[in-house]
Amino acid sequence: MTRPLVFVDMLSYTGTKGGMETYTRELYRELGRMDTGFDFVALASREGARLDLDWFPGEVIRSRISGENRVVWAFGELVASSVHARRRRADLVHCPATLGPARTSMPTVITLHDMLYWSHPESMVTPFYTRPVMWMERRAVANATRVITDSDVSAAEIRKYLHFPSERLHVVPLAARAPEVVAPYRGEENLVVASGQRRPYKNWEGLIRALALVEESVRPRLVITGADPGEDPLRPVVDECGLSPWVDLRGWVDADELADLRTRARALAFPTLAEGFGLPVLEAMSIGLPVIASDLPVLREVGGDAALWFDPRDPGSIAGALRAVATDREAMLRASRAGLDQAAGFSWRRVAEETLDVFRVTLDDR
Repeated sequence: MTRPLVFVDMLSYTGTKGGMETYTRELYRELGRMDTGFDFVALASREGARLDLDWFPGEVIRSRISGENRVVWAFGELVASSVHARRRRADLVHCPATLGPARTSMPTVITLHDMLYWSHPESMVTPFYTRPVMWMERRAVANATRVITDSDVSAAEIRKYLHFPSERLHVVPLAARAPEVVAPYRGEENLVVASGQRRPYKNWEGLIRALALVEESVRPRLVITGADPGEDPLRPVVDECGLSPWVDLRGWVDADELADLRTRARALAFPTLAEGFGLPVLEAMSIGLPVIASDLPVLREVGGDAALWFDPRDPGSIAGALRAVATDREAMLRASRAGLDQAAGFSWRRVAEETLDVFRVTLDDR
């Protein structure tokens, strides 16, 4: 019997998209370890084709479509991906990075990670880009047979803003790939690490201004990774606060450098105002790194009671958490142990199995 062919739209995979790329990579790496009963073929962007894609469990079509040129990429998502899927006679299309084709002739599953353009349009870094993305999300979801999302909070927002029916909406929480052996928490260096794009809702400015409220005698050093090439928009804030000796702004770092930072740090800071899931929280907990984070319902889904929670709109509350990182070793040890227990409840094998279930029920619906 011929195995069903799943066509995977990977035009957004360029090496600069953070959590969505982690999801795509880890999901399909795990599927490659399983007897899924499916065959897979992916459409890669021009940038993605230059990256290591050996983790993908099937053929990769290396296109000339740029995932960084927004006009070219939008055309690729809306039109070219469905053309390639039809040429390959795919049985099902999976779009793992929120957006997808406007129309397909075969069942389509979209993983819609968040609804931030709808719930927090004022916090997008490029306002002129907000309306087109909202339109593309609406079109992709209107075409979708089923939608996967990362959290109950995101599912509620998909129902609210796009009116997608609950019976075709599936919540599949993400996971973190922990090392086989987790070193005991040391926290020897008074260092806090944070990672993410420089979008306003990430609230990096709030974190920096809160750091200035912590006494110099105990103030931790802060490393924030994830800036795009060029001048970091956080530099003026650091200079205004006189925090250059304490704040290290870095661009995108590779996996080894990020792992080194997380190993040396006393905590991960996650001061976001909104998220669809909050994967860095889970990644930190999976290696025993304590987490201080915004007290939001979506992050509570991920971190439970294992994090030190603060009010992201209150600089004093953030400063209190930073001060605890520097001064309360017992609290950090408790957070480390609790985080390991919390992260153990999430796995990429579960993500893969539940995603396969969605693929199967989608094909059964034909």
